[in-house]
Amino acid sequence: MGEEAKMLRGLIYDCSEPELSSKQKELNILNEEFNRLSTFSPKRAELLAKFAPNIDPSCWLRGNVYFDYGCNIYMGPNCYANYNLTILDVCPVIIGEGCHIGSGVSILTPVHPMIASERAMYLGKYGKITDNEYGKPVKIGSHVWLASNVTVLPGVTIGDNSVIGAGSVVTRDVPSNVFAAGNPCRVIRTITEKDSLNNHPELFE
Repeated sequence: MGEEAKMLRGLIYDCSEPELSSKQKELNILNEEFNRLSTFSPKRAELLAKFAPNIDPSCWLRGNVYFDYGCNIYMGPNCYANYNLTILDVCPVIIGEGCHIGSGVSILTPVHPMIASERAMYLGKYGKITDNEYGKPVKIGSHVWLASNVTVLPGVTIGDNSVIGAGSVVTRDVPSNVFAAGNPCRVIRTITEKDSLNNHPELFE
């Protein structure tokens, strides 16, 4: 089994394998080129389709984005991401349709060992320095709002329609239709019709 296959299955893998390393380098070059362009440049869509081909073309990614491989990110139609989105996709990151992602959000799949000696760098079988790393996939449902500076940790699932408060660190699954916040993130309450804009006429002229 190749190192990329191990990576995607959540097994210990060696990121210094020439084929995997070359793929990441190529994608990172395209990612960097994407970030140098104006938000409104038509070329951004062309580049995004190359380094993150599973992000629906209707999505709007504003400002800089930072992806590990890009090709393991699956984002449904009509999502919006504000400035400085980081997604480390050594395992699949699946994001539903119509999601709002605030500035400074990080979605992370890599995991390193807790024991220091097992986490140490070493000379791998491909003749390069590497370490023990594996990953856990992340799944975010449709119509979720991740407010600014939310961090979603490996292995987490967030249900449809939920809202994650600013600055939260999501360490465990969050069900659908709730507001959750904090570090560690926890469910605060269910979202109900009382939250409707219809109950806030002061917001309209």
